[in-house]
Amino acid sequence: MQLGQYPPADHVIAHISDTHFLGGGRPLYGSIDTDANLASALSALEASKIDIDALVFTGDIADLGEPDAYGRVRALVEPAAARMGAEVVWVMGNHDDRSAFRAELLDAAEVGQSADGRLHDDSPIDRVFDLGGLRVIALDTSVPGYHHGELTDEQLDWLRRQLSIRAPHGTILALHHPPVPSPVAYMHVLELQRQHDLAEVIRGSDIRTILGGHLHYSTHGLFAGIPVAVAAATCYTMDVSAPESTLVGRDGGQSITLVHVYADQVVHSIVPLGDFPVVARFDTDFTRRLEAADPVELREYYAKQQG
Repeated sequence: MQLGQYPPADHVIAHISDTHFLGGGRPLYGSIDTDANLASALSALEASKIDIDALVFTGDIADLGEPDAYGRVRALVEPAAARMGAEVVWVMGNHDDRSAFRAELLDAAEVGQSADGRLHDDSPIDRVFDLGGLRVIALDTSVPGYHHGELTDEQLDWLRRQLSIRAPHGTILALHHPPVPSPVAYMHVLELQRQHDLAEVIRGSDIRTILGGHLHYSTHGLFAGIPVAVAAATCYTMDVSAPESTLVGRDGGQSITLVHVYADQVVHSIVPLGDFPVVARFDTDFTRRLEAADPVELREYYAKQQG
């Protein structure tokens, strides 16, 4: 349906981040029901009836990398995605464990062996998806054993090769550590390192937007001439307005983001999570009149101020 100058978006992505599930269904910090928060987000997406191409999760799927945590996330997400006809894109975060991530989310066999005899694979998890001509590149910025982000030379070379061939509808780069400054000074310790190297690879490419997480609040910026959009967490959010010498996480303000990809721009819209009072509503009879109206009727019926 087109009521104005813009046709419907070519692609729609649900950008979800930082679910931070714990094993055994334990509440995060002893009080946050991460399962219910994610279920609320998925329920809202399904109820919207929006034609969603993909659910993109930008990292920290699990809080401690526990296999059971990944299993519970997957059990919630995959059935909902199937009902919506959406692909699921999992991106590694600093709280995730690469071996468990591979085994529990990607059904990939673990390889290698650790000192305690466990099979494991600690190599980065970088993947490419084709959403009807829109390419999504999931880039692993995690560093095993640390919370800051890095990209190896091999990863940057791999990314350069992927971008050497342009996608029909361009590319979305999804990663956990967003390459933007944070007004929360202590987050700089945990930022993506060597950002200038990433900028050199992606500047002038067909990347149309960069999706990130990690910060636990929604924010936007520009990196190498490319818009960056960070989705707030579904678990808890950081209070950006807290006193400068503190770090404050709050059980409130959780949200996801809808990403509408048009021919010449990308629009990011924040969707708050929660059961809020309805203060105004226009039902089907009203919207059907809009759909049937010509441009003059639209202006007089809907755009004109009513005395």
